[in-house]
Amino acid sequence: MGQHDTTILPQHDLARGTMLPAWRYSGTIAAAIRDRQQHLGDALGQLALRAPVLAEVASSLVEALRSGRQVLVAGNGGSAAETQHFVAELVGRFRRERRPYAVVALTADTAILTAVANDYGFEEVFARQVRALGRDGDVLILFSTSGESENLVRAAAAGRQGGLTTVAITGDRPNRLAGLADHAVRVPATDTALVQELHQVVTHLLCDVVEGELAAAEMGLPLVPVEAGAAWAAEAGDD
Repeated sequence: MGQHDTTILPQHDLARGTMLPAWRYSGTIAAAIRDRQQHLGDALGQLALRAPVLAEVASSLVEALRSGRQVLVAGNGGSAAETQHFVAELVGRFRRERRPYAVVALTADTAILTAVANDYGFEEVFARQVRALGRDGDVLILFSTSGESENLVRAAAAGRQGGLTTVAITGDRPNRLAGLADHAVRVPATDTALVQELHQVVTHLLCDVVEGELAAAEMGLPLVPVEAGAAWAAEAGDD
């Protein structure tokens, strides 16, 4: 088949595993990237207007970790992946060498998750861990594209009862999780994929500020966000 042959492959050829030429997809992919660029650019512009609430979250994280408290993080599905991404950046490193921080993913222990789900129902998999591990002054971060997952809503309620500072990071629609949180970051998107992409941006922003503030304090240096950000970029890992 020539490079520009537009003949549709017979079904029996597809069944034998004949591959469609890659060029057939290039136009679709290029158009999708341009569309994503537009939507993501617009959303980031709107996210910048929500800097004050992100600053409040960053301040809560810095204060908790500086005073020897811990941060608990949870989410479902793609948000579970973002949960573990967030934790990995702070237990490992984001941009520079420094001490590890006490940040725990409530999604990572399959024995706990399956035991609690089996005995109490999936709605309790995070709330029970919050009641077991959370202490007054800790921070609880909950990622959710919808903000309506029952297990996260119950976790938020458990966090408030336990004296934890609760942070909801959700999509833009009004939701129960944001209503229960001390700080609600509702990223300016409703499409699930775009919400998840913005959640990753939020993760990196928060990790950058928290790591920079704590690392600078450990060295007795004041934080200068713009200059520090440029300097840290040179030390970033290849994650």
